[in-house]
Amino acid sequence: MNPTPYSTALIIGAGSGISAAAARAFHSAGMTIALAARNAAKLEPLAEELGARAFAADASSPAEVEALFASVDAAIGVPDVVLYNAGARASGPVADIDPEDVRRALEVGAFGGFLAVQQAARRMVPRGKGAILLTGASASVKGFPLSAAFGMAKFALRGLAQSAARELGPKGVHVSHFIIDGGVRPHGATDDTRLAPESIASTFLHVLGQTQDAWSHEIDLRPAVERF
Repeated sequence: MNPTPYSTALIIGAGSGISAAAARAFHSAGMTIALAARNAAKLEPLAEELGARAFAADASSPAEVEALFASVDAAIGVPDVVLYNAGARASGPVADIDPEDVRRALEVGAFGGFLAVQQAARRMVPRGKGAILLTGASASVKGFPLSAAFGMAKFALRGLAQSAARELGPKGVHVSHFIIDGGVRPHGATDDTRLAPESIASTFLHVLGQTQDAWSHEIDLRPAVERF
């Protein structure tokens, strides 16, 4: 039995790790899955495993994100759930880091999140139903040395989540931001000092099963040994 009120899901920034675990969890809950990444070919094994559809899209391109949602609408139906898990890393001293690398980190990590939320909202608000999940990190609340670009992107994504939650919640759309406060271990590993992607995915699924009288709009997850 489906433990959530949703039947279709789109994962943007799909790949191994968190997004793959989420896809498996959503599939186990009875959802039909669409996966999107810049390189759709790398998604083929996971798509075949889950009977999912894979799409190529640059998450930072307004035209490509709009086209992605239109393609997903046609392939599996309007997505009830949208998980945004895309990001671009750029690290280094602020005095030396390439500004174009910083621009790309912001375009993918923050602007792409806005594009996904916008397209999702256009579909979900008229139906009065849907869920938008945004993946954050320790850097969503704490800036680290040599990580200004990542911190800027994740702070912006958190701001987007808060604003969208307050705007869209009363319209029936559940927006939730997840602070992944720690390293994520590979699929199948047993290192308890890092988060298992399957455990993160189970939290996604739990949030999707919440009723409107008790929605979570932000959850932080970390291993018991992680300092915070």
